[in-house]
Amino acid sequence: MKNLEFTLNHPIVQDCRYSWRMTARNSPMAARLGLRQAAGLGLAVLTLGLAACGGGNDNKAAAPTGSAGSAASSTSGNAGPAAGSGSSAPAGAPPAPAVGVVKVAPADVGLLTELPGRTEASRVAQVRARAAGILTARSFEEGSEVKAGQALFTIDPAPYQAALASAQAQQARAEATLMQAQANAERAKPLLEARAISEQESINAQATRQQALAEVAAARAVVQTAQLNLGYASVTAPIAGRIGRAQVTEGALVGQGEATPLALIQQIDPLYVNFTQPAADVLRLRAAIARGQFKQAGPDAASVTLHLEDGSTHPLPGKLLFSDLSVDPSTGQITLRAIVPNPKKTLLPGLFVRVRIEQAQAPGAMLLPQQAVSRGPQGDTVRVVGDDGMVDMRPVKVGPARDGQWVVLDGLKAGEQVMVDGFQKLRGKGPVKPVPWAPPGSAAPAKPAAKE
Repeated sequence: MKNLEFTLNHPIVQDCRYSWRMTARNSPMAARLGLRQAAGLGLAVLTLGLAACGGGNDNKAAAPTGSAGSAASSTSGNAGPAAGSGSSAPAGAPPAPAVGVVKVAPADVGLLTELPGRTEASRVAQVRARAAGILTARSFEEGSEVKAGQALFTIDPAPYQAALASAQAQQARAEATLMQAQANAERAKPLLEARAISEQESINAQATRQQALAEVAAARAVVQTAQLNLGYASVTAPIAGRIGRAQVTEGALVGQGEATPLALIQQIDPLYVNFTQPAADVLRLRAAIARGQFKQAGPDAASVTLHLEDGSTHPLPGKLLFSDLSVDPSTGQITLRAIVPNPKKTLLPGLFVRVRIEQAQAPGAMLLPQQAVSRGPQGDTVRVVGDDGMVDMRPVKVGPARDGQWVVLDGLKAGEQVMVDGFQKLRGKGPVKPVPWAPPGSAAPAKPAAKE
């Protein structure tokens, strides 16, 4: 293709001629257009090239102005509101991270001690056969509740009925003999006064009457024994409670030589809980109470809570009955007993339980969620958020746990904000934004209303 040349007197055209020549030579569009059309296209391309080249002495002053204007236009198109306002300040620091805090308040906190224990029925009675014979009937359902005096078993009563009838006959004979002896004694008195009989005969009549009285008393005792044996043929419940399985069945021979065990009745409402505590812990607790560090929990305040093996808690609290006066020499433990209501019979004797008992109270102590306290070899620490938002590490003295919280005995003041959540948001020694913390699953604390 023939080179296109444009001769103009303007110095910019001279400076850009080579550039246009190369553009026209390499442009396939110029090959398809005629000379006139190519000339028009060249003028358009030249016009664009003038802005790009910016050569010439006459436009040296104008080029910086145009460049600055272009830069200003580009800046205004990309900049945000801060650039549009003409501010040259750098972007601000990130906002302080929000962390969950709780405000501590001192109070008298009961110190809970958790100890292992086992449940025991408050009353236990073994049902035994006191009369010998063949068991003929069972009158209860195994595992049911029975009342005191309720019939449980029946032993064949026929031999005892016969023994009672014989004893009653002996009593009747003795009473008849007594009647005759009394009549002879009464008749002997006037005869003795009339000297119709000797004094010895009168004494014999009185002695015969006394002997008849003794025989009647013995016969009555035999009758009473026979009645008791007949009553023992019907085995009744000695106490009210829950009866276990029957240890014998109908047709068994019982009561031969010894009282045969028939069943077991246990009263489980209320229920006893036996547990032990190391003697060293008891001595330390008593020493702290003597120093005034703790207050003695009264009989009403010494409540007991049971925690079962499945993790559940018995809904009704109990109370401490007594603590043993001696220490077991083999284990160094002191035995304690508590009584717990069990109206629904959910607790059974022999269960392994964890017993939480309040034996003392710490005055002026504070409760903190366990996640707020860092425990280490150097001691226990918490993070306290000051009024300026700065976080300070504070050593504290921690007592036993209570309901998932630590009892803080020393190291904090009333009204201080202790960090509970948001530890991963801490950035060195920068400030934080304290936000009231609520336990998971509870209602979130109300946020303060925004100021207009």
